[in-house]
Amino acid sequence: MNNPFNPGYYNEKELAEFGFKAVGTNVQIAKNCTIIGLSNISIGSNVRIDGYCAIVAAGSGSLSIGSFIHIGGWCYLSAGDGITMEDFSGLSQGGRIYSRTDDYSGKCLTNPTVPDRFTGVKHGPVTLKRHVVIGSGTVILPKVTIGEGSSVGALSLVIQSLDPWGVYLGCPAKRLWDRSKRLLELESELMKEMGQQGSALDRNSSERH
Repeated sequence: MNNPFNPGYYNEKELAEFGFKAVGTNVQIAKNCTIIGLSNISIGSNVRIDGYCAIVAAGSGSLSIGSFIHIGGWCYLSAGDGITMEDFSGLSQGGRIYSRTDDYSGKCLTNPTVPDRFTGVKHGPVTLKRHVVIGSGTVILPKVTIGEGSSVGALSLVIQSLDPWGVYLGCPAKRLWDRSKRLLELESELMKEMGQQGSALDRNSSERH
C-alpha cells in the first residue's frame, strides 16, 4: 500500500526524461516540488531536493547545481537572473534565494502582473561558492556571491557579497568569526574513498564479462 503522507522522490533515470539541461547520478527530487524552466537547469551528482521546494528558472533564467548538494524542504529559488550552487554547498529548510526582487521604496510599482516599465526590479546573479552552507529561513538577495567555505546562520538576511571562510549571522548578515577549513580534509578523504569504491566497481564489472 502506498503511503499517502510520503509522495517519494524522482530518481535520475526518471529525471533524465523530463527535459533538464543536465542531470548527474544519484539525484533525488521530491515529487511535490514545483520546478519551472527545466531546460535552463543543470544538476550534478549526489544531489537531493526535498519536498515543497519551488524553483523558477523560466525564460532567460538559469540554475546550476553542482554535486554533493542538499536543498531542504520549503526552499524557494528565483533564478530568473541566474543562481549557481557550487559543489558541497547547501540550503537548509525554508531558505530563499532571489536573483530578482522588487523595489520597496515606493518609487515604483511592484509584482509580476505589472508591466516592466512601471517597476524597478533589482536583478543580478547569485552564487554560493564551494562548501557554503545557508541556515534555515535565511534570505539572499540579488547580486550576491558568498565566498568559498562561508556559512550563514538561520534567519539571516544577505544583501551584499560575503568574504570566504567566515561564519555570518544577522539581519543584515555580519561576520562573527572564521570558519574552520577542516572540511577540506574531509572532502579529500571522501573523494579518495569514492575513487576506491569506483575502482572496485570497475574491477568487478570487468570480471563479470
